Amino acid sequence: MDIGNLFGQYWPFMALVLWFGYKWWNSRRVVAMLPELKLKGATLVDVRSAGEFAHGNAPGTINIPLQELGSRLSEIPKTAPVVVCCASGTRSGMARFLLKKNGYQNVYNIGTWSKFLG
Repeated sequence: MDIGNLFGQYWPFMALVLWFGYKWWNSRRVVAMLPELKLKGATLVDVRSAGEFAHGNAPGTINIPLQELGSRLSEIPKTAPVVVCCASGTRSGMARFLLKKNGYQNVYNIGTWSKFLG
């Protein structure tokens, strides 16, 4: 079997595996850093919808839905770390990008909100 042909045929699957592997690794890294980030006064932001947040949330998190984040940046201090979460890690990834673009230096994506509970 030709490696080039194999890669050409399965690269989308391999890219997907790599993406999920990265999300898993990064999430574990942020979970390990969480106690230190909390000591530094981290703001914990859940970017799920208000309805999702009402059905379950982690203590200490504030709810700013992703679609409102740009207009509510003043609620998040730039002087301390920010840890974002959502249902799967996708919206919080977008939130991290938006915060970094707006001058926030220490922004971390923990992935799913339930990781704050562990």
